[in-house]
Amino acid sequence: MNDNLHSPSRRLIELRIEHADLDSLIDCTADDAPLDDLALRRLKKRRLLLRDLISRLEIELDPPEPA
Repeated sequence: MNDNLHSPSRRLIELRIEHADLDSLIDCTADDAPLDDLALRRLKKRRLLLRDLISRLEIELDPPEPA
């Protein structure tokens, strides 16, 4: 059971959830009262980092077929 908690599939799900949460936070803050520019840029940078991690993990879990 402990192996399941640290599996790449579970990590992928956690990253996707965190990315979606950041998406919502960025959208809400941009619409309501914008944070200072630096805070908003940091959130967006974190979101991009998560997207890159998700992409790498997806490739690792499902490698492309050889041509």
